[in-house]
Amino acid sequence: MMIEPREPQYQWGQQVVALVDLVNDGTHPDHAPDAVLASMGSEGEIVQVGRHVEANQPVYMVEFDGLVVGCLEEEILLCQELDQMLAESRGQLRLLHG
Repeated sequence: MMIEPREPQYQWGQQVVALVDLVNDGTHPDHAPDAVLASMGSEGEIVQVGRHVEANQPVYMVEFDGLVVGCLEEEILLCQELDQMLAESRGQLRLLHG
């Protein structure tokens, strides 16, 4: 059974934030296995968009403070989207606590 390809939601040059701690899966030999490469909340820039062949899904190479980390869509969010979500939640809180 073939998995339908998922088109990338993001593109290079966009600013993103890590939604989870991004840990070393062995692709960074100069860091300990399972070391946190970018903490949740870290901001970075997408420097390349590729594809995980077996899973047929986009993989984003994101630079966090000079270190490039491979990320899945579920692990990152556009900074702009996060800012918008925060602004909306603040507006809703104001309405509730008026």
